[in-house]
Amino acid sequence: MTALLLIATLSAACSGARSDAEPTPPGAATTPAATPAPPKETPAATPSSGQDAVAERLAGMSLEEKVGQLFMPVLYGSKASGAHGENSARYGVASPAEVVKKFHLGGVILFPWSGNVESAEQVAGLASGLQKAAKTPLLIGADQENGLVSRLSGLVTDVPGNMAVGATGDPGAARAAAEVTGREMRALGLNVDFAPVADVNVNPANPVIGSRSYGEKPDKVAAMVAAAVEGFHDAGIGAAAKHFPGHGDTGVDSHTGLPVIKHSPAKWRRLDAPPFRAAIGKGVDIVMTAHVVMPELDRSGDPATLSKKIVTGLLRGDLGYDGVVSTDALDMAAVRKKYGDAEVAVRAVLAGVDLLLMPPDLPKAYGAVLAAVKSGRVTRDRLDASVTRLLTLKAERGVLSGEGDEQDPEAVLRSKEHRATAQDIADRAVTVVEGAGDLPLKGDILVTGPAARALAGLLDGAEAVPTADTPTAAQIAAARAAAARSDSIVVTTEDAGPAQSRLVAAMAATGRHVTVVSLSAPYELSRLGGYDTALAVYSSGSASLRAAAKALDGSLTPAGKLPVGLR
Repeated sequence: MTALLLIATLSAACSGARSDAEPTPPGAATTPAATPAPPKETPAATPSSGQDAVAERLAGMSLEEKVGQLFMPVLYGSKASGAHGENSARYGVASPAEVVKKFHLGGVILFPWSGNVESAEQVAGLASGLQKAAKTPLLIGADQENGLVSRLSGLVTDVPGNMAVGATGDPGAARAAAEVTGREMRALGLNVDFAPVADVNVNPANPVIGSRSYGEKPDKVAAMVAAAVEGFHDAGIGAAAKHFPGHGDTGVDSHTGLPVIKHSPAKWRRLDAPPFRAAIGKGVDIVMTAHVVMPELDRSGDPATLSKKIVTGLLRGDLGYDGVVSTDALDMAAVRKKYGDAEVAVRAVLAGVDLLLMPPDLPKAYGAVLAAVKSGRVTRDRLDASVTRLLTLKAERGVLSGEGDEQDPEAVLRSKEHRATAQDIADRAVTVVEGAGDLPLKGDILVTGPAARALAGLLDGAEAVPTADTPTAAQIAAARAAAARSDSIVVTTEDAGPAQSRLVAAMAATGRHVTVVSLSAPYELSRLGGYDTALAVYSSGSASLRAAAKALDGSLTPAGKLPVGLR
């Protein structure tokens, strides 16, 4: 967003902020309270090319329509005009199109579990139908981070996740991955990807980020995030850096609990801020907040999503960001515990948020924000500022004018070129953690563990004894029996817990050569014992499994580097 980027750049210059990916940007205040005063709550500036369209659209909106622009809920069903009982129960009208009209929605987020994702033709038809129902064109988004979080899995190219990209050490890989994903999402009629993840994962026990992060080094993560934003923009799609002010050092999943991260202001500036600063420097369209408490940044005890000190003070003031701020999903436990679903929506807006994502009770949240504006608790200027930012984003991405590629999704999705890009990233990500001299494997090979059948099918003559994610005693016994027929054993692991650890130990006890192939964040390798060789491929996707097979049979020399330390 040209003008918004200019504002961010000028604000950053005034506060000493930097827009590059260096790990310790100078000039930030020593405490959140001492950060530069946030900008006045007036409508954001807009690019000259779209300024008239944005201003005209804003002027023509009723109060109810403006409030509706702040909401991006989940709708249920595969067709815009199709009746669905969940819509009737939650929203009082049957079809997704009717919900869009009733609440004047600003956006919709798609999920497989809500019936939105069945086939390429169906998703494209749903998106088109939703746009036709909207008086103001919609932001239509999805969480397509690739890897662990891939809401469009099965439709789009299987691109390795962020930690695999981080293992390549090449920001160009991050840009290429984002462009492939962005082009395919745009072909489906979507215009926003809630990616990239900008969290610096420094906690091996992090239950919610892990392999979704590019790694643990702030400067390297910042470079990847900046490149990913460029890649999404290359594809003509909006990008969302998440989760501000940082979700990489938590041992609690914010979907089920409220994480507390005790980073000092200095540590936050050094560790968490650089990727967000880098994203802002590249004109990121959205910054998503985290439902985490950072008591050294705001002593109120409120999660960042509801904190004016963090959203308006740090993000807008210290980092100079004046684009769209989105909440993380408002149906998550971390943000619902202290306040009710109605009050949470109002407090998020008062904190400086523009886009209210996935409210668990849309009618209640919509009514609460509307009442807060009518009462003056949320000023008209404050509301107009958010709506202007949202309309500007839509104008900059061609949404407001209805611009689109009108591509045949089948010609774009999983194209030969896109699959080659994904495979190249997966190949370059393969990392030897232990036993480099043991490759390639020789003789008869047994593959066991999760994804064993898929990996064995890529190795000439290999036998597979697949197990569940949590191997049973019977499955471990079957693998032990099969080991007598093998020279080498490959055990695939994914977020290995006690059961997978027992499988590895049982294979090691056979006396055969054991290679572990880690299909997730490689921290698990430090919890396992008894293996001779260890590979990290960071993902269980098809491209990553092919890359693992190449490394095992000697057709690929692994060159990836661990993006996180193993303790």
